[in-house]
Amino acid sequence: VAGKLKDVEKVQASNGAFAAILKDGSVVTWGNPVAGGDSREVQHELKNVKEIQSDGTAFAALRADGRVLTWGSDRLGGNSQEVQGQLTEVHHIQAAEGAFAAIRKDGSVVSWGNPLASDCSDDVQEQLRDVQQIQATRGAFAAQLADGRVVTWGNKDLGAVSRRVQIRLQ
Repeated sequence: VAGKLKDVEKVQASNGAFAAILKDGSVVTWGNPVAGGDSREVQHELKNVKEIQSDGTAFAALRADGRVLTWGSDRLGGNSQEVQGQLTEVHHIQAAEGAFAAIRKDGSVVSWGNPLASDCSDDVQEQLRDVQQIQATRGAFAAQLADGRVVTWGNKDLGAVSRRVQIRLQ
């Protein structure tokens, strides 16, 4: 790996691995394979990468063409096959522990990963329109909408329940 770490633009870390974006948009990974250190399954597609996020045990890479590729722990965000068809025209990805959320260019959101951690956006999917940004705690997401409202989902003990302050978030 050391010989491949030239012209590095950005480095992202998981709980046991690293992923580096090189100036040519390719990606080099190393470390514990269970934590995303082995990207061989998607390596041939890791081109023109502009951003990488880690949820602790997996990585999600956003390519310049808006596609998202994932690798690492299958049940904790590294396997995005169920939503892969929706992971196009993405302009931002955000990681929580064990899950990811992606904002598409039309302002909609796609999330995947550990359902117990943060992949619960089905409950609020209708509200996730015109999303401007997403932030995350360890196990919950908060999406800011264009009209200034905030929508939350994920683990209720880690910030997903915003009912008590919802009036102030509108």
